[in-house]
Amino acid sequence: KTGKTAGTSIEVYLSSLCGMQDILTPIYPHVDPHKARNYEVENYRNHMPAKEIKLLLGDETWTQYYKFCVERNPWDKTLSHYSMLNFRADGKLSLDEYFENGLFCSNFGAYTDTSGEILVDKILRYEDLSMELAGVFGSLGVPFTGDLGVTAKGDYRKDKRHYSEVLSSEQAETIARVFQREIELLGYRY
Repeated sequence: KTGKTAGTSIEVYLSSLCGMQDILTPIYPHVDPHKARNYEVENYRNHMPAKEIKLLLGDETWTQYYKFCVERNPWDKTLSHYSMLNFRADGKLSLDEYFENGLFCSNFGAYTDTSGEILVDKILRYEDLSMELAGVFGSLGVPFTGDLGVTAKGDYRKDKRHYSEVLSSEQAETIARVFQREIELLGYRY
């Protein structure tokens, strides 16, 4: 589960299809109808990197599962992440402070091993999420009408302007440096 990529909404959607033996980590703040269970056995946690899950499951079980994650345009993701942190700071975190403190939400390490090798079967694009999920869910036999039914954490960003209207050129360049691997991997452009 990657950060600021509708991961919680996807998790909530899939949780309704899971059995009582399945592992569901807690979501904070809680989102109905998700019910966390069985995560304590091996200390599974929310946003756990794929390499750690693979270690807990073992290679044989890991290879039996289809694994996917979602990635997002880093300039857009940065504003979304900043907005969430600013909300949690009661509006007291400026965008400049966010950049000065390097609070970026990089997901690359969540779906790669320590050498940068991709561990998941597919990386979906947030920008085409409904279509991408329809393809994955369709191939897996998971029912999907094109709507996850919940937007769990999508209300933090009040300024809906395009990121190019919000970020300074220096901030845009910083994001390009910080997220260079994601940009190269998925071909994102400012």
